[in-house]
Amino acid sequence: MIILDLLFYTFLAVVSVQVLYFTLIFGKFAFLKEKDVSNKNIPVSVIICAKNEAENLKKFLPSVINQEYPDFQIVLINDASYDDTLEVMEDFANKYNHIKIVNVVNNEAFWANKKYALTLGIKAAKHEYLLFTDADCQPVSKHWISKMSANFSNSKSIVLGYGAYFKIKNSFLNKLIRFETLLTALQYFSFAKNGMPYMGVGRNLAYKKQAFFNANGFMDHMYIRSGDDDLFINQIANKNNTEICISQDSFTESIPKTTYKDWIKQKRRHITTASYYKTKHKSLLAIFYMSQLLFWILAIVLLFTLFKWQFVLSLIVLRFIIQFILYGKASKKLNERDLVAYIPVLELFLIGMQLSIFISNLISKPKHWK
Repeated sequence: MIILDLLFYTFLAVVSVQVLYFTLIFGKFAFLKEKDVSNKNIPVSVIICAKNEAENLKKFLPSVINQEYPDFQIVLINDASYDDTLEVMEDFANKYNHIKIVNVVNNEAFWANKKYALTLGIKAAKHEYLLFTDADCQPVSKHWISKMSANFSNSKSIVLGYGAYFKIKNSFLNKLIRFETLLTALQYFSFAKNGMPYMGVGRNLAYKKQAFFNANGFMDHMYIRSGDDDLFINQIANKNNTEICISQDSFTESIPKTTYKDWIKQKRRHITTASYYKTKHKSLLAIFYMSQLLFWILAIVLLFTLFKWQFVLSLIVLRFIIQFILYGKASKKLNERDLVAYIPVLELFLIGMQLSIFISNLISKPKHWK
């Protein structure tokens, strides 16, 4: 009985942590009203780093080329590809004079390091304002550049955007990937609005060139193969220099993984990178994950034993009501409303997958970005 009492009060504490996290942190973004920001029409360099992406460039690059924006350059970085990526880039460059190609060959000191290739691309960009996406991404509208760049100002040198994934019907894996993407975005947007920006995603991210050079680029974490987006933002972002962009015209969509093996491989890289975040960010993210894990474990144990089951059930219902409200509002903002009905199942699967990936990373760590 003493053990069950201890488990019950631990469960009460866990639910309290979850509710506080949902309301105080997530609520800042969930109830945020989108600002009406006027277009600035500042010159922008769009930077796309590609490694063996010939087919994706053929398919998605036109959506960037055809943006309705008065002054933008496209910097295409060929990162030592061994397919026809360079040839595809050259075909586009021959047709459009605002495309610049940076051809990167493998360097022994920076072998298979995307940060080295990106650094060369950033140096080659002719404009101060840089907008990043990937070769397998496409903007959802012709106003992507204008919506993202409108958030720059004298004080705001970083703009965090949303990079969604294409929807695949009748695919649980696709729902799981998009739910994880939604939750990650909810976290980094919410942290930013609470004055604690900690990451962005390279599928949709913008910052000033000067901010890159002021930080000595990626040098502080060049030895880490991944993290050209989240680690760099974790390094330079603060409450004064960071803005978020949640206009649905500013979103990008990417090709999602279609097998669990490929997705897990991708997430292993992401989770490895997160271990290098600032201590305060790691602590807050760890508290949230542990509270999720303990919530499910303790809820199942206490319900199974029927110990104070009325109180336990009431706490579970309270937690889910608050979660559905806040996640529902966030998913509406990010155009992911079809996921709301599956939240409990997706959350449980995601917690399990993250735990298994964390354990795998303790044994061996991924080394290459592709």
